[in-house]
Amino acid sequence: MVTPVRPALLIIDMIEEFVHGRLKSPSAEAIIPAIRMLAENARKQGIPVIYLIDNHLPFDRELSIWGPHALSHGEESKIVSELRPSEKDLVFKKRSYSGFRDTGLANVLRDLGVDTVILTGIHTHICVLHTAIDAFYDRFNIIIVSDAVAAFSESDHVYALDYMRKVLGAKVLNTLEVVETILGGSK
Repeated sequence: MVTPVRPALLIIDMIEEFVHGRLKSPSAEAIIPAIRMLAENARKQGIPVIYLIDNHLPFDRELSIWGPHALSHGEESKIVSELRPSEKDLVFKKRSYSGFRDTGLANVLRDLGVDTVILTGIHTHICVLHTAIDAFYDRFNIIIVSDAVAAFSESDHVYALDYMRKVLGAKVLNTLEVVETILGGSK
């Protein structure tokens, strides 16, 4: 992987539904401090912090699989208070697993000169994975922060990390490695 010239931190689905609600990951609350550390360091370095949040309409296809969740204008689609965005952060609403699908994210990243996405959030094996796949197809370098993503189970988490590493060429690092080598910040 090429050393990142201009990274962006993507925070995926750290919303009420997936942290405290019906479709929560058992590890969701445990990854909040790591994501907060990454976001604080990214902001200090002028690196874009971008939130991608499920925000569904009642007829979205995904609802036929998972049931109603993260509905538009509902409390469950709000970003958890512990990770509230700053006024400079960007928030993209998504209606599918991928943060790239029909959101304009790729164009915004290119406008910002970003070549590398740092992925954090929920669920490693669903929305993080699908966002990584589309990042790959859009020719972005991919970094997955292993201790800042979580899934429904440890086996789902491990499977998705391994898949992204082997199939997408993603670099899998922990929070401290990302802070020290990419964000150039403090712990």
